Amino acid sequence: MSIFSGLFRSRDKPKDATSGSSYRFFFGGTTSGKAVTERSAMQMTAVYSCVRILSEAIAGLPVHLYRYDGSGGKEKATTHPLYFLLHDEPNPEMTSFVFRETLMTHLLLWGNAYAQIIRNGKGEVVALYPLMPNRMTVDRDADGHLYYEYQTSQDEAHTMDGSRVRLLPSDVLHIPGLGFDGLMGYSPIAMAKNAIGMAIACEEYGAKFFANGATPGGILEHPGVVKDPERVRESWNSAFGGSANANKVAVLEEGMKYTPISISPEQAQFLETRKFQINEIARIFRIPPHMIGDLEKSSFSNIEQQSLEFVKYTLDPWVCRWEQSMQRALLSMDEKKEYFFKFNVDGLLRGDYQSRMNGYATGRQNGWMSANDIRELENLDRIPEEEGGDLYLINGNMTKLKDAGIFAVSSQAQEEPDETEESKQEPEQPQQSERTRPRKKEAL
Repeated sequence: MSIFSGLFRSRDKPKDATSGSSYRFFFGGTTSGKAVTERSAMQMTAVYSCVRILSEAIAGLPVHLYRYDGSGGKEKATTHPLYFLLHDEPNPEMTSFVFRETLMTHLLLWGNAYAQIIRNGKGEVVALYPLMPNRMTVDRDADGHLYYEYQTSQDEAHTMDGSRVRLLPSDVLHIPGLGFDGLMGYSPIAMAKNAIGMAIACEEYGAKFFANGATPGGILEHPGVVKDPERVRESWNSAFGGSANANKVAVLEEGMKYTPISISPEQAQFLETRKFQINEIARIFRIPPHMIGDLEKSSFSNIEQQSLEFVKYTLDPWVCRWEQSMQRALLSMDEKKEYFFKFNVDGLLRGDYQSRMNGYATGRQNGWMSANDIRELENLDRIPEEEGGDLYLINGNMTKLKDAGIFAVSSQAQEEPDETEESKQEPEQPQQSERTRPRKKEAL
């Protein structure tokens, strides 16, 4: 049962079976006959391009630590120590871009990303250092508690001589990829090793094809008996083999005849196979083909839409993994109620200049954007507040239904003063009686 217990582990005993352990994947062997590991896969241009695009995209996004304010909004917590670590410098040896790029590369190749959390005496995070996933083991102790065990080496520090260090979950920033148990991620390279192995085989076939002078193999026929066939073969290869000897004129002696036996690359659909494998690798990482150089099915009208879909369906899940993992590992229980991490992807969702201006005009006219809000998105200087830069305006011809006609009523009230007020302003004249009223003189 010990053999099966090593192959099939239950949920209470997670094991990182795919992070760099070639033994668990039968030394990276594939049906194509090519060994595929995380490092050999990076020699494929399609894999390298996909990993580089995703890692640089995540590393290039601005990441901020926000605080909830009392009015239900949010503001940047620039005074918090974690803001500087994640936004600028996670440790004295690397920038935030390099740190996130390294962890994202680990996440794409091994399915897991690890970083050691260094804390001070108060428990505050003061530094983050990336750890290699292929040296990390995740397991549970006798009480069922998770722990991380890291195999150190002299490559990282000459003072270490291959010892194992046990880390608590509070000391490790762990970002898992897609997995089966919710605790560990599985390597995309290991899961798709047959597709990547076939791409490596196609690339090696093409390289050998041109190394042999782009001439298929064949048979040298001799009417008699060849006394030393090895010498004839070596003589032929030295004279006509290799790309430097391509297109040379062959001279056959003693009635020899050359008969090619290999099929041409066109008959073997070599180019079509290589192109399909590129799309296959792009499908693994969910990358639009035009981003890795395949523009066959791309046009001016659909590239912008594919770029927006890349942000929505490819980057957003990775961004969510990063945000929630950092919030779980780096913030205390009290801080989680007040702070949160957020990647800003608005820059990647920006359209062309005309589309942006139309959107800004709509937001400005409807009152949910001010002039300074727009200028900040366009990286322009703010307009002073006394000059109206923070004013929120609304179009005057739009009002609520119950307030319809209120302007007409108010204007009418201003134009027609109240009669009672007029009567108060004018003095009352006494009425004359019939006796006191002067009579007209009658004509004689």
